[in-house]
Amino acid sequence: MKRTIAIVAGGDSSEHDVSLRSAEGILSFMDTEKYDCHVVEIKGKDWHVHYGTELLPVHRDDFSFTAADGPHHFDFAYITIHGTPGENGILQGYFDLIGMPYSTSDVLVEALTFNKFSLNRFLQSFPDIRIADSLLLRKGEALPATADMVQRLGLPCFVKPNAGGSSFGVTKVKTAEELQPAIERAMQESEEVMVEALMTGTEITCGCYRKGDEVVTFPITEVVTTQEFFDYDAKYNGKVDEITPARIQPETAQRVAETTRRLYRLLGCYGIIRIDYILTGEPGAEQINLLEINTTPGMTATSFIPQQVRAAGLDIKDVLSDIIEGRF
Repeated sequence: MKRTIAIVAGGDSSEHDVSLRSAEGILSFMDTEKYDCHVVEIKGKDWHVHYGTELLPVHRDDFSFTAADGPHHFDFAYITIHGTPGENGILQGYFDLIGMPYSTSDVLVEALTFNKFSLNRFLQSFPDIRIADSLLLRKGEALPATADMVQRLGLPCFVKPNAGGSSFGVTKVKTAEELQPAIERAMQESEEVMVEALMTGTEITCGCYRKGDEVVTFPITEVVTTQEFFDYDAKYNGKVDEITPARIQPETAQRVAETTRRLYRLLGCYGIIRIDYILTGEPGAEQINLLEINTTPGMTATSFIPQQVRAAGLDIKDVLSDIIEGRF
């Protein structure tokens, strides 16, 4: 008997449509000899499954649905929601309550990695993990003086939603006068905003996943864009060169892979994650600086992870099968 897989997409953030594109990618990658797959689209309390040409409501009490041919129950949830509620632990808590296995890390890991500032504070307790200095601002609370923020973090700096992705609401601030409008823009995406010091260097990203007891890293991608930074336009409108494997020294690539595996184990992750870094310093002896950890990375045909899987000589359908079968 084939397992029935729900590819859970959509969500309540600005990344709703990006998530649906990832769901299309995952649907095309799945091993159809092993799995019957259906996309479940979530937005608020509106949960529907795409079943053939029909759009049917999902029963939230047990995550099932009823079609003309009878009731249907899922065996596994492959979560590809970017943002709330699929990347911050909320949906994971629901699936834990109903006993449904899923593709991502657990509630605590998802909540921690989604909150950039909290994740940075946790990881800074490990002295060999390098992270840029930052400040946390909350909507409704008095903001520090602009001069104080600039003195501490310097210019240019980044202003970004503390809980968000796809670079929505992110601004590279070059002057003190731009700081307040950038904070207001970021607060439209998140109740909390992080102001972060700029790190200048080579931007790279490394994906990995757990296969049995082994954490498998993929070839590293170098990110080169003509934009001010790797923003939405660069990510989704082609204004970027994504070079896999990255043009870095072999010893640097090895250290990045080791760092990625260590962070994966340290946090207790599951499924595919992608970690972004900035390399600073002399080639071959660069400092590895953590930018962000993405626990539900994009999965379109041109996204980083499918690129890296291909570069590793692996078949993406086998990777997805490893993740699903690892929960049974």
